[in-house]
Amino acid sequence: MTHTHGSDEPTSTECAEYLERIVYFLDNELDEADCSVVRAHLDTCNPCLEKYDLQRTVKAVVARSCSEAAPDDLRQRVMFRLREVQVQITREG
Repeated sequence: MTHTHGSDEPTSTECAEYLERIVYFLDNELDEADCSVVRAHLDTCNPCLEKYDLQRTVKAVVARSCSEAAPDDLRQRVMFRLREVQVQITREG
C-alpha cells in the first residue's frame, strides 16, 4: 500500500490488520477502545479510509436491498418449488 504521508505511516501489514478490524467496526462489534484506534488510523490513512467508505457503502446498499419484499408471484413460485423439492427429498429419503 502506498501512502502519501510521512515516513511514520502505517505499513501495508498494519493496514491489512486494520482492514480486518474495519469489518467489525462497521458492524459495531468493537469495544470503545478499539473503535478509537480504528478511527485514529482512518484519520491518518487515506487508502484505508477509501476502503472503509467502500465497505460502508456496500453494506448500506445490501441492507437497503434486503428490506425490499419480493413480488407476490415470485414468492408463490419460489414457495411452490420449495414444496416440490421437499416432496422429492421425502420420497427419496
